[in-house]
Amino acid sequence: MDLLPLARPTEPAGGIAGWAAGLVEALGGPGAGLVIALENLFPPLPSELILPLTGFAAGQGVISLFSALFWTTLGSVAGAVVLYRIGVLVGRDRMYALWARLPLVRTSDLERTERWFARHGTKAVFFGRMVPVFRSLISVPAGLERMPMPVFLLLTTLGSLIWNSVLVLAGYALGDRWHLVESYVGLLSKAVLVLLVVALALCVRSRLRARAAAPSAGDEGANR
Repeated sequence: MDLLPLARPTEPAGGIAGWAAGLVEALGGPGAGLVIALENLFPPLPSELILPLTGFAAGQGVISLFSALFWTTLGSVAGAVVLYRIGVLVGRDRMYALWARLPLVRTSDLERTERWFARHGTKAVFFGRMVPVFRSLISVPAGLERMPMPVFLLLTTLGSLIWNSVLVLAGYALGDRWHLVESYVGLLSKAVLVLLVVALALCVRSRLRARAAAPSAGDEGANR
């Protein structure tokens, strides 16, 4: 079977879509799972392109719809477990040591983050699997905080299944227009990135102002 029908008509077969299509055709469902596992580890590989393409492949009879959903979800969980283990290996002690070397941050910031994760970690892992950018990142703090593995696996599986099902079924239903999913979800990804950059910029500005004001406050106290 020719690989080109699985790639976007305007995209060369050597692009990401062509590469993913090649793996799906060569390996079937496990190929789709492998691509999604790599997407978790390397976020520049966009799930909003790969998952609808997998749904389109299911619609073309290359793989079954059940296989598409099963293997992509398994791939999501496998990639998340690798990142979870990275968090475990880094550990809290190393994390605090690394944090202490970063400019414009305080140990209290990390402590507050830990307290927040202790209260809301389960919701963060579950819903984080459905938010672009955070889908991969959320597994690392779960490992750092040693979230019980059975709980992590359950939340990651459920969250990934929902996200994957929406995008795979969209590609399945849209057929040749599967790439429209990438366009809309891509806008969501860009919006999330913009919000992150704005939040980071505001945080840095706040810390710089606080640092600049600290010597002034000390001078005023000394003059009294």
